[in-house]
Amino acid sequence: MGFSKGFMWGAASSAYQVEGAYDEDGKGKGIWDALSEGHVRHNENGNVACDHYHRYKEDVALMKEMGLKSYRFSVSWPRVMPKEGVVNEKGVQFYKDLVDELVNAGIEPMCTLFHWNLPMWVYEKGGWHYEGISEDFAEYTEVVVKALSDKVTYWMTVNEPAGFIGNGYIAGAHAPFEKNVESWEKIGEILPGLCKNVLLCHGKAVQTIRKHAIKAPQIGMALNGSLITPWKDTEEEIAIARKATFTGEATFFGIDFWADAMVKGILNPMLVPVISEEERKEIQQPLDFFGFNCYHSFNYEELMGSNPAVYPGLPRTATDSPITPDALYWAVRFICERYGLPVLITENGMANLDFVMSDGKVHDPQRIEFVKTYLQGLKKAVEEGFPVIGYLYWSILDNFEWDSGYDKRFGLIHVDYRTQKRTLKDSAYWYAQVIRENGEQI
Repeated sequence: MGFSKGFMWGAASSAYQVEGAYDEDGKGKGIWDALSEGHVRHNENGNVACDHYHRYKEDVALMKEMGLKSYRFSVSWPRVMPKEGVVNEKGVQFYKDLVDELVNAGIEPMCTLFHWNLPMWVYEKGGWHYEGISEDFAEYTEVVVKALSDKVTYWMTVNEPAGFIGNGYIAGAHAPFEKNVESWEKIGEILPGLCKNVLLCHGKAVQTIRKHAIKAPQIGMALNGSLITPWKDTEEEIAIARKATFTGEATFFGIDFWADAMVKGILNPMLVPVISEEERKEIQQPLDFFGFNCYHSFNYEELMGSNPAVYPGLPRTATDSPITPDALYWAVRFICERYGLPVLITENGMANLDFVMSDGKVHDPQRIEFVKTYLQGLKKAVEEGFPVIGYLYWSILDNFEWDSGYDKRFGLIHVDYRTQKRTLKDSAYWYAQVIRENGEQI
C-alpha cells in the first residue's frame, strides 16, 4: 500500500529563524528582536539569520532541485503589522512573492500564522497575558488570509503553544524570558489565562480563515507534547502508553491539554474556571487535519529528574534528545484514534554535527539514518490505514535555533552564516530520492 500518490513530502522553517532583514522595509520589532540580548548562546540573534528575505528565490530553487512537494513557512506578525492597526504592504508583498515563487516551482505553500516572534506592540499591552490578544490576532490573520489565500490552501494557526508558553513564561529560556519556574503558586496564577488566550487566538483565527479565504482552506495547527510509546507491542502496554500520553491532568505540555479543547471542546480542569461556555465554543472549531511536531518519544526524557529508562550510551542527537524511531508510528496512531483527523507531521528532524568537509560536501549519515528509521514507523502507520497527508522535515535550512544560537544544525541544506553559501547535504540528496520513489524503498 505505502504512501498515497499525493503524499506531501516537504520541509519547514519559521520566519525569525531564517529571514533576517529584522529592520528592513518597514518591519517592526518582535520580542525576539528586542529582548533576546544576553539570553542566546554567544549573544547571537536573528538579525541576519539565513538572509532568506533576500535569498528566497535561491532557496526555493534548491527546494525544487530536491523535488519537495510542499514547504511550510511562517509569517512574521511584526513584519506584516509593525504597529497596532498598521499594515506594512512591503512586508505583505514579501510573502506574496514567496508564495508565487513556490507555486511556480510546483511546491505547495503551507502557512503558519504564529511561530513565536510576538510583535513588541502586542507585548507592551501584556503579550500572552493580554486578554485582547485574540482580537489583534484575528485582525492580523485577516490581513494574511486576504493576501495569500488565492494560492495558499494549507493553514496552521499556532506553532507549539506548550513551547512558547512554557519556555517564554515559565522557564524563562525563550522570549519574553519571564521566569516563574521556581514558584508553583505563581505558575498556577498565570498559566490558565495564558493558555486561554492562546486557545482563543486559535479559534478566532480558524473562523477568520474560513470567512475570508479565497481558495477552500485546509486548516490545522502545529502542536507538540509528551508522547509516551509502549515498551512492548501488547494491548496492556499500549493502553498504558495511551493513558500516559493523554493524561487529562493539569499539565500544559500534554497533547490533549490543547487538542481536546481545539478539537473536542473538552477543557482541561485547569482551564474550566477561566473559560466561559461561549469561549469554549469559540475555541472548538472544525479542523481539517492535525499538525504534530514529533522528534522523539518522551519515555527517555529527564525533564522531571532521574528516569530509570535512560541507559548509558542512549542514542542522542546534537541537542541531547533521545532517538526513538517508533515515535511517528505511535504519534499517528494515538492521535488518529483519539481525534479522528488526518495527521500532518509538521516537524521531524535532528540536529547533527555538520560541516563542509575537504571534498566540499556535507556528509551526514546520522541524519539519513534518523529520518529513514522514523519514516519506517510513519509508513507502518500508513499501511495500517491511519490517514497521514504529509511529512515535513525540520528544517529546510540550518538556522537560528533560539537560545542555542547557530550551534545546532537541523537543516537539509548547510548554511555558512558568514558568507550565506548554501550546500545541499547528503541527506538532502537522499531525501530527494525518497520523494522520487514516494517512500517505496523506506
